[in-house]
Amino acid sequence: MATNKILLAEDEVVLGTIVKESLESRGFDVIFCTDGDQAKRQYELHKPELLVLDVMMPKKDGFTLVKEIRQQNKRIPIIFLTAKSRIEDVVEGFGYGANDYLKKPFSIEELIVRIEALLKTNTTKDTLKTPLMQIGLYEFNLEKQTLKLGEVQQTLTHREACLLDVLYEHKNTLAERNYILKKLWGNDDFFNARSMDVFISKLRKKLAADQGVQILNVRGYGYKLVCKE
Repeated sequence: MATNKILLAEDEVVLGTIVKESLESRGFDVIFCTDGDQAKRQYELHKPELLVLDVMMPKKDGFTLVKEIRQQNKRIPIIFLTAKSRIEDVVEGFGYGANDYLKKPFSIEELIVRIEALLKTNTTKDTLKTPLMQIGLYEFNLEKQTLKLGEVQQTLTHREACLLDVLYEHKNTLAERNYILKKLWGNDDFFNARSMDVFISKLRKKLAADQGVQILNVRGYGYKLVCKE
């Protein structure tokens, strides 16, 4: 059975060592780094399948590191570890391209569950997903994370692209709020719900040029992407 290679970047050496040993006890191959520059070098050298990154690190913070990595790789799953809890910080992290985040202190078991879920989702995308979708007059490229209308092309963040992908899967039907939150954010707590609302608003603005495309809020239940076939 193949071993999943994970890059862990955490400047708290004691915490990082605990996480590393816990993941290795579950069969993961872990590359442990203590600053952002080292993490970037090890990413390029080893090409891991998933990243677990602290936000506040010396030499290069997690947000900057993810922004650089996303320019090379749009699909590698990324989990942020953060002491920050403001909704603005969470949204910023997802905007840079994170798939998930855990607030410190966190449970190792919860981290493992989220890692396994992201690895499984990424494998499914590799085997089943077609990257090009038509949304009204827009051409949505999931792989490149772009939204094109005529000659005008917009670049989506990783989180925007994943959210639009889920809405497209449920095109013209209801995508339940809790389903979206658990699929993309890992759980349906208050901060994640606020974060999702922010990204829904961003997508509405980017789809505004085609009046035949709408993201409807079915209050208390979820969202519906309405567009012509």
